[in-house]
Amino acid sequence: MISSKGNVFGTKGRRGLDFMVLVLTVSWFCLTAIRVSAATQADPPSPQQNQKLRFGQNGEFKILQVADMHYANGKITPCLNVLPSQNFSCSDLNTTAFINRMIQAEKPNLIVFTGDNIFGYDSMDSVKSLEAAFAPAIASNIPWVAVLGNHDQEGTLSRGGVMKHIVGMKNTLSKLNPPEVHSIDGFGNYNLEVGGVEGSGFENKSVLNLYFLDSGDYSKVSSISGYDWIKPSQQLWFQQTSAKLKKAYTSGPMPQKDAAPGLTYFHIPLPEYAIFDSSNMIGVKLEPDGDGISSASVNSGFFSTLVSAGDVKAVFTGHDHLNDFCGKIKNIQLCYAGGFGYHAYGKAGWSRRARVVVASLEKTEKGGWGDVKSIKTWKRLDDQHLTGIDGEVLWSKSSPGT
Repeated sequence: MISSKGNVFGTKGRRGLDFMVLVLTVSWFCLTAIRVSAATQADPPSPQQNQKLRFGQNGEFKILQVADMHYANGKITPCLNVLPSQNFSCSDLNTTAFINRMIQAEKPNLIVFTGDNIFGYDSMDSVKSLEAAFAPAIASNIPWVAVLGNHDQEGTLSRGGVMKHIVGMKNTLSKLNPPEVHSIDGFGNYNLEVGGVEGSGFENKSVLNLYFLDSGDYSKVSSISGYDWIKPSQQLWFQQTSAKLKKAYTSGPMPQKDAAPGLTYFHIPLPEYAIFDSSNMIGVKLEPDGDGISSASVNSGFFSTLVSAGDVKAVFTGHDHLNDFCGKIKNIQLCYAGGFGYHAYGKAGWSRRARVVVASLEKTEKGGWGDVKSIKTWKRLDDQHLTGIDGEVLWSKSSPGT
């Protein structure tokens, strides 16, 4: 059994690379990266994938992020890093119970699973593990989506096979890859639009844009150790999609001056997460190795791509189970969810947790609902009271740079 990310390949990756070496490496890899053809992999969208997400009549849209379930074989799968009193009774079923509690307490409009949904290495049957892991979301009839982590494909399904199975599950809005793109790296790159309140002037506009990307598993370049990264083909798709959405939002009907706010979800954190400490973040950074994060050793420039696009207000990842902070750089919040699953490594006595994000609309002069006014977040702990912690405003229309 693998109890930590570092054990997978012996190191969390080098981070002492000189900047110019990184630039040369990324430039070289742009020319040699192996792409997966979406044209040969994409299946026709199911009716549920065409479902329209929309803000509720209360003017809110709530997202529950679940990171790193590491689901395996249900009640026979032991928990990791729990208190001695929990060892004999704790299993994957504790993860299931936690999801159910979160759904009942928060009643989200969308559930986002940000990778390592199953722990393929320990799973006896990846299909059964996936079905069990997502069962609470399916039973709730709440729309849900997923991206892949670095462990999902280590069982009886390939990486593409895992994503294909997810796409075919009930109530999911997940997509294998964008159908309009003929060649893109990875599996599970897609976007969703969230419409304004039905009956409002923004009814037919996407007032909140959600981007999902495959951050990969491990480096495929023999000279570069450690984790994978978001490739140029994915960044190009993001840029084109962001520009298209901005054009639609700033043109009629109800043309707006700026792009609608966007949120981005993937598994492996960007190297820029390393700059945060207790002085410039809300939450904790408890990962013991290196500089406290486990990103790729190559900086592929995706953060700069996000900054240039201008619409994304926050990025949400998992992967580092003992980090749960948010910190802002160049007006983009970089956030972790914190470890959720009980078969994932953790810290005894440190509660598993989940992140909630709520986008709220502005009231118009006539009392209706307008565009997005603010984006807030908090976390809940899997303790007796589902304690809420670290509430904060990630972005506000009135003070976008604050």
